[in-house]
Amino acid sequence: MSYRITVSARFEAAHNLIDYAGGPEPRHGHSYRVDAILESKDLQQHDIAVDFVTAKEALETIAKEFDYKYINEHPAFAGRNTSAENLARYFAERLETFGVLGWTRVAEVTVREGPENRATYVAENS
Repeated sequence: MSYRITVSARFEAAHNLIDYAGGPEPRHGHSYRVDAILESKDLQQHDIAVDFVTAKEALETIAKEFDYKYINEHPAFAGRNTSAENLARYFAERLETFGVLGWTRVAEVTVREGPENRATYVAENS
């Protein structure tokens, strides 16, 4: 048994896939939503798996790297496609490095491009 906690963040950004069928996509924008599912087998201090506020602030800090920007210019995506799949993996990896999760770990991250499309990255240790 384990506990799963979800925190979310939103951002607006432009991007285009540089490696795509028929050539690069034209630049376009999306309203993004990121849902990070954190998992812990045990509760930490105060009988919580992870502090919602601290985890959400970490996720929002990462989202601010992209908010109202052109994602293709972010150093992590130099020469790479800015797909929802790659964004989900980036958010998962960055969130793990924040040091605010205690023994809670990132189980999965879902990035939504608008209301209908989404991609989920499932961490290898899930």
